[in-house]
Amino acid sequence: MQFVRVNGIVLHYAVRGVADRPTLVFANSLGTDFRIWDAVAERLEGEYRLVFYDKRGHGLSEATKPPYALSDHVNDLAGLLDHLRVENAVIVGLSVGGMIAQALAALRPDLVRALILSDTAHKIGTDDLWNGRIKAVTEKGVASIADGIMERWFTPGYRKPENPDFVGYLAMLTRTMPDGYAGTCAALRDAELTESTRALKVPTLCLVGDQDGATPPELVRELAALIAGARFEIIKGAGHLPCIEQPEKTVELIRSFLRQANII
Repeated sequence: MQFVRVNGIVLHYAVRGVADRPTLVFANSLGTDFRIWDAVAERLEGEYRLVFYDKRGHGLSEATKPPYALSDHVNDLAGLLDHLRVENAVIVGLSVGGMIAQALAALRPDLVRALILSDTAHKIGTDDLWNGRIKAVTEKGVASIADGIMERWFTPGYRKPENPDFVGYLAMLTRTMPDGYAGTCAALRDAELTESTRALKVPTLCLVGDQDGATPPELVRELAALIAGARFEIIKGAGHLPCIEQPEKTVELIRSFLRQANII
């Protein structure tokens, strides 16, 4: 395990793959840690240098007291990449990780060569949605909202107790630190990236599961429309986390996009 103190907190991270190849940096979703990318990593680590990290308040990274701002997460990632001396990377962001990726590209264009934005948007949810989650998690814990989250994350065929992987990801969610979850809900509530994302001029791929209950295809299509030349793809048979339910198709689209952008 690897840890570093950046931006005032300790982050857990990992570096895999081929050292002298282009770098892909993975930013994961609310209520998860970087293990959600395992099946993707297995298929790409022979071709690229891969950087994974647990954002503030998630996985093995330190949790500060809520609320958080999206800029906290963005500065955390920028600090990690500066520590690793990573520049000109492809940032692969899922859900809030995709918002972190968009904001990083606007703040630190030197760090970003291209974007792969999965199941995310320029604005996600409403104040009422996020305030309700913050209240529930603060008063009753993350487990109190788990059933509804799982319905957004996974398709009905995957979301069965006899599926051991589903049970494992449920455990990942419910073991997320309440401060980290509630703090990141506040960051999502307050983040509005429409204009800064509209100004981006980097190669971009936008992906979404066809059964995503959190950021549905229509919303991700709106995101793609903001970025000149962005490519938009729908992944069949996936909910909010295509990297888990459809890793082969996810990797196929990533590879195709990287070839198209001449990142090989």
